[in-house]
Amino acid sequence: MSPTAPTTTLSPDWPCQVKSPGSRDWERTATRWLRDLLPARYAGYSPLIRHHVLLARHAQIQVQHEIRAVRVALQTSRAELPTLGVAPAVIENTIRMYAMELEQLGRLARGVRLVMEALMDDGAPPRRTHVPRR
Repeated sequence: MSPTAPTTTLSPDWPCQVKSPGSRDWERTATRWLRDLLPARYAGYSPLIRHHVLLARHAQIQVQHEIRAVRVALQTSRAELPTLGVAPAVIENTIRMYAMELEQLGRLARGVRLVMEALMDDGAPPRRTHVPRR
């Protein structure tokens, strides 16, 4: 990179596996990262592979479904796990695990949104926005 090249400040939620928008091969790293978020069986669906925005959209939907599933698992753990014979200590560890997973999925969702915006903007750097943490 030359000393006169503009530098872009990416959001902290930008995935570290994806190169900066506009850099060489950034779209390739973006699509690889997005594909990794989907179940393996989706790798053979040509519309998702050929159209990066469709891939990003599907990854966004996939992550949102995972968030919902983990929320349900978290909300029902105390009521349902004892009936399955799960020990109280294991239930507490499971609840902590689900809470950590929700945080990670939230970061992934924000990263997918940023990558999708960049793909739609044709490589322009994503806008840095403040998203309140929950």
